[in-house]
Amino acid sequence: MLKNTFCHLKNIGSKKENMFWHQNIFSWDDLLKRVDPDFNHSHRLPSNLKNELENSIQEYANGNAKYFASRLSPGEIWRLFTDFRYNTAYVDIETTGLYAPEITTIAIYDGRNIKYYVNGKNLDQFPEDILHYDLLVTYNGKTFDIPIIETFFRMKLDRAHIDLRYVLKSLGYSGGLKSCEKQLGISRGDLDGVDGYFAVLLWDDYCKNKNIKALETLLSYNIEDVVNLEKLMVMAFNKKVRQLAHIRIDALPDPDEPEIPFSPDMATIDHIRYSATPAGFY
Repeated sequence: MLKNTFCHLKNIGSKKENMFWHQNIFSWDDLLKRVDPDFNHSHRLPSNLKNELENSIQEYANGNAKYFASRLSPGEIWRLFTDFRYNTAYVDIETTGLYAPEITTIAIYDGRNIKYYVNGKNLDQFPEDILHYDLLVTYNGKTFDIPIIETFFRMKLDRAHIDLRYVLKSLGYSGGLKSCEKQLGISRGDLDGVDGYFAVLLWDDYCKNKNIKALETLLSYNIEDVVNLEKLMVMAFNKKVRQLAHIRIDALPDPDEPEIPFSPDMATIDHIRYSATPAGFY
């Protein structure tokens, strides 16, 4: 999709991009022919586009997702996905609450492998591991996950980033992650009804009562978040390309379902559900 994109170029918006596609200009190479001084055509384009197109080709060859992320509007950043899919991390954190939170667990999924990090165990490995990826996909990560990660680890997570909250909202799906999942037909099974507030209580149960089943349930929940992020990203991409005029982009197949290494413990969930008081959390 990215090589078919022109709206990252200066002074080219969606209207002009659609015009290019309508004129069978589908790639950067196609457009470069129109800025070639030897191209004899009444619609030859300004030569100042040549440098931008050549830069795009070079930065793409360099695998520089950030270059394109900085030039695409929030409404179009989804276009990065297929070109950087195999160097993408779906990321989600769990915390001790909303106010001055500490990170309790983090899950990463890259479409093949699942990694998880637990406070007090291996959380310090996350900052090095996350830098292996060029593109991050989150839900509400711009205002929650990424700022908290940067504050907690005292690091700058300067990566290209697709926040699905905004992509899905542009498609008419709003609310939290679990709400969007339900609207798009994704089921949580035994974890239905478990949310961010419940995740806080699971961590509390693990810390206070040494309940390893509470930690395993929390990790199951956290990992399910990132696995579902890939499903939502694929769904959103397919819906977006169907909206494009004058160009055909193939839809993506449903992603494979990985085996999650933990299962929710229903006895722990039921105990917390019936005994917890939600005051002070959400």
